[in-house]
Amino acid sequence: MVNTLDEILKKVEKPSRYIGGEYGERNLKPDRFNYCICFPDVYEVAMSNLSIRIVSEVINRVDGAVCDRCFAPWRDFGEELKKANIPLYSLGMKMPLKDFDMIGFTLQYEMSYTTILYMLDLAGIPLLREERGDNFPIIQAGGPCAVNPEPLADFVDIFVIGDGEDSMRELAELKLSCKEKRDFLKKAAAIQGVYVPSLMEVKYRDNGLIEGFSIDKPIKKALCKNLDKGAFPHNMLVPNCESVFDRAVIEVMRGCYRGCRFCQAGFIYRPVRPRMPDTLVGQAVDLIKNTGFDELGLNSLSTGDYPYLKELIDKLKTDLPSDTKLALPSLRLDSFDGEFVQESKKNSLTFAPEAGTQRLRNVINKDITEEDVERGLKMAFDMGYSGIKLYFMFGLPTETDDDLYGISDIVNKIRQIYSANPSRARNLRISVSASTFIPKPFTPFQWEAQITEEDVIHKSGLLRSKLFQRNTYLSWNDFALSEMEAVLARGDRRLGKVLLSAYKKGCYFDGWTDCFKPDKWNEAFAENGVDKRFYTREWGEDEILPWDFIDVFVDKKFLLRERKKAYNAEVTGSCKTGCKGCGIQKVYRCDV
Repeated sequence: MVNTLDEILKKVEKPSRYIGGEYGERNLKPDRFNYCICFPDVYEVAMSNLSIRIVSEVINRVDGAVCDRCFAPWRDFGEELKKANIPLYSLGMKMPLKDFDMIGFTLQYEMSYTTILYMLDLAGIPLLREERGDNFPIIQAGGPCAVNPEPLADFVDIFVIGDGEDSMRELAELKLSCKEKRDFLKKAAAIQGVYVPSLMEVKYRDNGLIEGFSIDKPIKKALCKNLDKGAFPHNMLVPNCESVFDRAVIEVMRGCYRGCRFCQAGFIYRPVRPRMPDTLVGQAVDLIKNTGFDELGLNSLSTGDYPYLKELIDKLKTDLPSDTKLALPSLRLDSFDGEFVQESKKNSLTFAPEAGTQRLRNVINKDITEEDVERGLKMAFDMGYSGIKLYFMFGLPTETDDDLYGISDIVNKIRQIYSANPSRARNLRISVSASTFIPKPFTPFQWEAQITEEDVIHKSGLLRSKLFQRNTYLSWNDFALSEMEAVLARGDRRLGKVLLSAYKKGCYFDGWTDCFKPDKWNEAFAENGVDKRFYTREWGEDEILPWDFIDVFVDKKFLLRERKKAYNAEVTGSCKTGCKGCGIQKVYRCDV
């Protein structure tokens, strides 16, 4: 195998993706419980992901357990593995995936689902869970997309929904004491956050709507209440080739105060749990020392809202090497602070107004004002920035053409603010990205319809006509890809046969534009008698939703109240201004 693999590596693009041996890698050896964390995308994307590092740390702390990793090989390497009959292997121990006790996939993006099947296929593991006996590893999945696990129910043995710090440790400890697969799955279902699809049946009505679920109690998400005490790696692997985010990373807090009505992460990661500055500084110092990186990312859904940000930055500047750059990747216009941004100054800044008018920003509970926009932009330009990236969505509930014209108004306002100072060079560059709104589970907009292709053509055409200006660049995402993401996000287990058919037709790496094959996907839907429009339509508020058996501790009544307020363009505001009654206080006391 070794000689054959050496020959393959000489043929493929970026062979460094497949050799392992990164700086900082532990000396891994098989143990009593062998777990492999898998990321269904290429090496450069996977190596930038923090969640797989946390899971690896959790597993490796369990006595008798070891965690290795495996990422999706690009098509060229995958084809060569098939030709040579070499099963997909882990990067650390070079052990075939099929020899592990459990394989865990992180679900960060719905369009990675067929890539999971691709990896299982390359590993020589039967794709359907019903076809895997005790001789094959248990297939587990977690991550944000796991809050609606049903599209993958035919393929995955066990899901972990919510935080992994405690639930993954409990799973590893249980597997060490359980040798028989059926016994393990039955006992695992008692762990908070764990869902075993084989133990639940879904009943459907004649019209295709869900009648109910066979389980008596909802699956409550796993919740790590004290992140300071949770496992976090003080070392990380330095990638063999440049990754998407090539820097050390700490997670300053989990959750978000804002409550934007379109944002799934803002609801499923509740409550907000900040790590304390001293904890973060200790992690940061160790990571920079152990990796040699000269840049540190301060990650969260909204880093500008971290309550101890100034104290943290001051301590980091004192304790880290003087040449260490800080990256604050998630600042908002209304939390923009020159002192903070100066720490990670680059040529351009990214802001996400999301909507072009104040009315529509009120609809989505994006509580930033025109004054916030102007203040943030003036500060940025005074600091020497000359590039602005703006993120918007189209197809939001209640949106009109006037809201799209508002995007053009914002761009014109930016030009006015920039040119107000005659000393500035005439090199302003404005990039506008408009993405199609996708209704996601556990948001106030989970019942909304997704706009049609005709709507996208109209809206993108209108934006093109208004933004055809010098040094202004407009981009928008592909409708077919957005439609497919919406279908998988709101799908049920009847999509399993579609996923299987699509994969057999060559659909994987669907998140990569040049790999996405909408015609093949359409064939898969037609052959299995499944209508995509069933999942992109407006859903009735009294319908049972495919994910209604999951409890993320946000009350459905609260989401319905927020939906009603959206249609009245009423702002709920941030949790920082007081509790909004979402239901999370029943399990976690939020001090806001």
